[in-house]
Amino acid sequence: KFLESKGHTTQLVPVKSVGDLELDKPLYELGIIGIFTKSLDAALLKGEIDLAVHSLKDMPTSMPTGIKIAAILERGNPNDVLIHKGLDFLNDEGIIATGSLRRQAQWLHRYPLHEVVDLRGNVNTRLQKLKDHPWNAAIFAAAGLERLELNPANLSVLHWMVPAPGQGAMAVTVLESEPEVIGAVAALNDASTALCTSVERKFLKELEGGCSAPIGALASMEGDHLRFKGILLSEDGQHKVEVNKSVMANKAEDFGIECAREILIQGGDKIMQNIRKNPTGS
Repeated sequence: KFLESKGHTTQLVPVKSVGDLELDKPLYELGIIGIFTKSLDAALLKGEIDLAVHSLKDMPTSMPTGIKIAAILERGNPNDVLIHKGLDFLNDEGIIATGSLRRQAQWLHRYPLHEVVDLRGNVNTRLQKLKDHPWNAAIFAAAGLERLELNPANLSVLHWMVPAPGQGAMAVTVLESEPEVIGAVAALNDASTALCTSVERKFLKELEGGCSAPIGALASMEGDHLRFKGILLSEDGQHKVEVNKSVMANKAEDFGIECAREILIQGGDKIMQNIRKNPTGS
């Protein structure tokens, strides 16, 4: 609508990703990095579309050759939420559904007696699976529910859970060779969201080194300061390292990298080595 208001003609072209089509395997077995974006990248490079809209948290930290992020839209709700069938199970045994290693690890760190089962599919499919199975609860991104205007009963916001880097934000990618498209899309960019998510993604890139791991990061603006919280856990949730600090916003360019290196020094390097040696699903 924004682009049309500026005189541009638009057409929506739906593209299915591998992550949307392969629903019978956990994400980590699909080679998690880029599985939600590769189909859209291919459509861009083939000239089938002029721009692609992504959930930023699903995007790899390194962009394919010839493609760039032209805008980060104003961020929605970054929180994770729990949709449950009653909370009595929290102090007892329970079964939680999620397809995310990050959510799994943070949940098991807090509730080590619980079992975590894999949950895949779009939001409505996952909600239906929760109804159909004898699970106590499932974890969702608040932004996904809100964009679909869904307000399920028995929803609790997990303020203690650190979201995925970029969660709640949308990114628009274009070809580097299309300056007119880049110029048109640039007006969509939200500077605050772009800065915060850039810090989060640099933190992720410095830690992961191409390896999928339970990593959470959230940056937010507090006046002229940027507040950042980052976390790295072992996949079973037994080990956790976190950083929580702030910096002047005009000095935040390499802050995510600095925070990641602090995590590694505090024991994160050992966690990452163990994950690389014994990845889940191997």
